[in-house]
Amino acid sequence: MSTSVNRINKDYINRINKALVYIDNHLDTELSLETISGIAHYSPYHFHRIFKAVIDETLNNYITRKRIEKCASVLMHKEEVSITELSLQYGFNSNSSFTRAFKRFYKVSPSEFRKLNPGKFSKIGIIDSKNGQEDLIFEKYICNINNHLKWIKMNAKIEIKETPNFNLASITHIGVNGVENTFEKLLKWTRPKGLLENPKAKMARVFHDSFKVTAPDKVRMSICLLTDESFKTEGEIDNLTIEKGRCIVGRYEITPNDFEKSWSSLFVWMNENGYQKAAQNPFEIYHNDFRDHPENKFIVDLHIPIA
Repeated sequence: MSTSVNRINKDYINRINKALVYIDNHLDTELSLETISGIAHYSPYHFHRIFKAVIDETLNNYITRKRIEKCASVLMHKEEVSITELSLQYGFNSNSSFTRAFKRFYKVSPSEFRKLNPGKFSKIGIIDSKNGQEDLIFEKYICNINNHLKWIKMNAKIEIKETPNFNLASITHIGVNGVENTFEKLLKWTRPKGLLENPKAKMARVFHDSFKVTAPDKVRMSICLLTDESFKTEGEIDNLTIEKGRCIVGRYEITPNDFEKSWSSLFVWMNENGYQKAAQNPFEIYHNDFRDHPENKFIVDLHIPIA
């Protein structure tokens, strides 16, 4: 989480994490301080103070940001949902108040954001362009798509799979910095318990936010151990379940610097092949320790749940 987390009791983090999960699942309902502090088993006064210390955002700012990011994600993936529907569903009094809040985050209106989304370019980009650069923009777009598809062809084996329920021991991490430290923290917890000696055990990472709509330093992820053994939650270690479902699974053998391109390419492949992302979160499952690989590469499966 934030840099101040190491000075905060681990139990605080576990209880705040329960509040974060509740907020994520109830963005379209009223989220009062009293309700959320109750989920974390704190008084409203103490919860407000601890939340700010752990997340480095006030509760109100966090909820507003998450609602705006949720709306941005819907705008990208669900063309049939109107802006008016979104503004009402996520607690804005009017289209104008929603637009003002949205522009503070993305510098464009919701309607402009939807038009700028590359996934919709083939449907509206050329029609709505008025600057005389339609051909040039289209060529750049097609070039970008082709580059992603070429990367996929050279570096990934893609399958559509029915995945089972996955049971994970997890630690919440926020932001792109310090991820390796959180992995090491989880490994330190697993070693005395012998959980990694089970051949079915794998390290994993779940993304609760999308880099397309959330700033890198705000993206929330869970650093996980996938295991079929029972374990006791304690401190920062929580239980996380990934429900069974249908996924696009890309198997890669890549360096740490290749993850962003690999994820982007997999989403391009999804769009180009007519699949639609489901509400569940994308995740990674690792099949090796990259430090043992002769080229320091990860053997990893990237999963996109699909409808």
